This record gives sequence, structure tokens and C-alpha cells, in this order.
Amino acid sequence: MPGGRLSQQERQQIALGLGDSLPYAEIARRINRPTSTVTREVMRNGGPTAYRADLAHRATERRAHRRRQVSAGAESVLQPRGRDAEAVAEYEETFTTVLMASGLTKMAARVLTCLYTTDAGSLTASQLAQRLQVSPASISKAITFLEGQSLVRRERDERRRDRYLVDDELFYQATITSARANDQLVETARRGVALLGPHTPAAARLENIARFLDFISESMVRAAEQAREILHTRAERTTGDAARPRPGQG
Repeated sequence: MPGGRLSQQERQQIALGLGDSLPYAEIARRINRPTSTVTREVMRNGGPTAYRADLAHRATERRAHRRRQVSAGAESVLQPRGRDAEAVAEYEETFTTVLMASGLTKMAARVLTCLYTTDAGSLTASQLAQRLQVSPASISKAITFLEGQSLVRRERDERRRDRYLVDDELFYQATITSARANDQLVETARRGVALLGPHTPAAARLENIARFLDFISESMVRAAEQAREILHTRAERTTGDAARPRPGQG
């Protein structure tokens, strides 16, 4: 299979394939590329409904230019722990693509990637805007969405600035939020059962949906509770072991 970056002609073929509602695997076969290459290309450039070959090509050229700049000025760019600046940028782009594939908008995914990969542990809105080179309004919109999904947490620092962060507890909260959304669907489906009549095909269909989602919700909450308890217990043990004097110390 050919390597290297996609050509403009290949991107046009991807756009045509998306226009014909072809699956990624078929588009990839037609241009002799891995399916993962096509998936990343589409998701990092607006998704299947907004992908444009010319815009995607220009965006790739801009990213390549930025990487060359980073590489040329690598000595002046602070990279903690001896990290490769170009490799980090590539990883962040991949992480963003994966988050977009899970259903996040591009900006929300970029913000979440920043928060996941920062050593600082938290960032202000202005820091996010500076790192992503976007407007404060774009950051505000993305943060509002992420907070609504319990994917980021807000706290005030000593200068009374809002800082945003992600931590282990947020995974638990996001799972519980998802389970509660299922609970609303269960309740709505069962209202439909009562309305349509318990012995009708439509009611039976809704009842099956309600039972399925009810089971999923209970399983999600139970698994989230167990995971939080196990992970927190391990964290406490690790902290305790680190604080306990070793033989010959203290």
C-alpha cells in the first residue's frame, strides 16, 4: 500500500465516496489506502457530512507547515521530560480524531485533548484559546458543552480565575450522566406502553426497548461504582505506600 500523505486527487476520491454514502472500507479500497487512514482523514476534517477535499488539503498543508516550524524551533520550545514536539503534536491530532469519532464536535475534542495532555492539570479559557489558536468564544462554547456532558470540571484558582480540568472522578460522573439519560428513555418508552395498550405490537416493541435500556443503565451504574471503589482503593494504597518509611529510613 502507498505511504505518505494523501494527495489532493485521493482526497477528491474520498469526497466522492462520501457523497455516494460508501463505507470507509470501500473508499479505502478504491484509493489503495488503509481504512484507518480514511477514517482519520474524514474525522479530522469535518466528518462525513462536512468533508471537503480542497479544504482538507489546505488544512493538511497548514498542519505540515506548523510542524516544520515546531521542528525548526524545537530547541526554543519547552518540551518537558525530553518529549519530541512533532510527535506530541501528531499524538494530540490522533487523540482529537478518536474523540470526534466518539461523537464530540471538533472544537470540544480539541479542548478535551488539551486538558488530557497538559502536565499542569488544568487550564484557563485564555490558555486554551492561546494553545489552540482560536477565539475565546469558541472555547466558551466547547466548555459549555463539555460541562453539560460532565466531561470537564471547573474550579477557581487563587486569582479567582476559572480553570478547567479532567480527572478520574469525571469518568464516573460521565457514566452516571449517560445512565440517567437512558433512564429518561426508559420512562418515556413505558409511558408509550400505557398509552398504546399493553397487548399491542407497538407497546410490546416499546417495552422491549425499555427493558433493554433499563438493564444497560443498571449495569453501567453498577460497573461505575465498582470501578470507582477499586481505583480509589488502589490510589489510597499507593499513596500510603509512598508515604510509609522504608526499612532503614526514619
